[in-house]
Amino acid sequence: MLIRYGKLLVVVALSLSVRVLHNGAAQQSDTAHPAIQYEKTPANDAITQLQQRLARGETKLSYDKQFGWLPALLKALDIPINSQILNFGKTSFQARLISPQRPRALYFNDHISIGFIPHSDLLELAAVDPRQGVVFYTLSQDATAPRVQRDNACLQCHENTATSRVPGLMIRSIYPEPDGQPIFRAGGFVTDYRSPLTQRWGGWYVTGTHGAQRHMGNAFARDARNPEMLDSERAFNVMSLEKRFDTTEYLTPHSDIAALMVIEHQTRVTNLITSANWETRKALHDRDVMVEALGELTTTTAASTERRIKSACEPLVEALLFADEAKLTEPVRGTSGFAEAFAQRGPRDAQGRSLYQFDMTKRMFRYPCSFLIYSAAFDALPPAMLTCIYQQLWNALNGKDASPRLAHLSAQDRQAIKEILLATKKGLPSYWTK
Repeated sequence: MLIRYGKLLVVVALSLSVRVLHNGAAQQSDTAHPAIQYEKTPANDAITQLQQRLARGETKLSYDKQFGWLPALLKALDIPINSQILNFGKTSFQARLISPQRPRALYFNDHISIGFIPHSDLLELAAVDPRQGVVFYTLSQDATAPRVQRDNACLQCHENTATSRVPGLMIRSIYPEPDGQPIFRAGGFVTDYRSPLTQRWGGWYVTGTHGAQRHMGNAFARDARNPEMLDSERAFNVMSLEKRFDTTEYLTPHSDIAALMVIEHQTRVTNLITSANWETRKALHDRDVMVEALGELTTTTAASTERRIKSACEPLVEALLFADEAKLTEPVRGTSGFAEAFAQRGPRDAQGRSLYQFDMTKRMFRYPCSFLIYSAAFDALPPAMLTCIYQQLWNALNGKDASPRLAHLSAQDRQAIKEILLATKKGLPSYWTK
């Protein structure tokens, strides 16, 4: 009985300490957690890999007199120029350089984004490390050589509730003054595919058509006392930005509405993938701590670990399937050709169907399952998390999940998504084919 009592004390002490660590994630960073070690772990992302190729002399970047290293960097990283979106809100650490007359351009693919401001002495880079999440860098615009430096100071803004408490990206919508300064007391929104258009793109330029649907882009709050009264007279269905600023200082004159919608979806799903990865690794680490102390895996510990993994799995599966997606009431069309090029990417099934194909009449994608299911970050999820995801996806696509949040998926949607995944996604469990 004495030994049993002592063991009970150990269990209680360990349980409390693990619970504090787990619950503490809601208040503080997990970057230093023993299972994560974000800042100490060497990055393994596309920027690091490019640096290594440059160091070995396998790749060279050419310097452009007007745009610096930007054009060569986009080409080397396979980032399309037509992905350009423009932000005139002063929300970057380079806020002093940003204004409606000189917006900050962002270019992106599914795992890298690059920020460019004319006449700035650096480029802002963010790349997804498949295990560690988004890693931030700056690249000097010095013509002598491309010098990339990791910048963990970005976590001050890029690791919070808006990024699922992991290093990530977010799209903010603000009430901007005419100079681009946010009216902080008015608040704002962190937007993704669930946000109604009426809350999106404050502080952003938006080019494209969207009918009578309204958004916050291309507009300013002329009266700081009534910031919600945006000056929107020329804000909607904008096809050209040439009268608003000097578009020749950018690689294209567009800030494509389709590109804005894609990056909003992408930021949320990427953050949830990172969160699912981290939460699983932390849960398994905490389980191992308990097992080492007790010499056995108790039913309680096993159940706790399973609950933690499931709690991180469910929101990711819902996001992959576009749960709670804001509905479109009229067709949306961009101006840069981004949507047309994007739709040609990715694998297709025998019928030519792809998760990259758009709808843009009532919802964003024709087949509402995220293309990020093909990403290296998704494939790098721990096996325990992948097991949970694939089971929940299977249940959803076979009508075994009656959640109201998945009611937007018709029987035809579910069947099409299942068929596309079976034809194009490697690593599916064997029960998917039965």
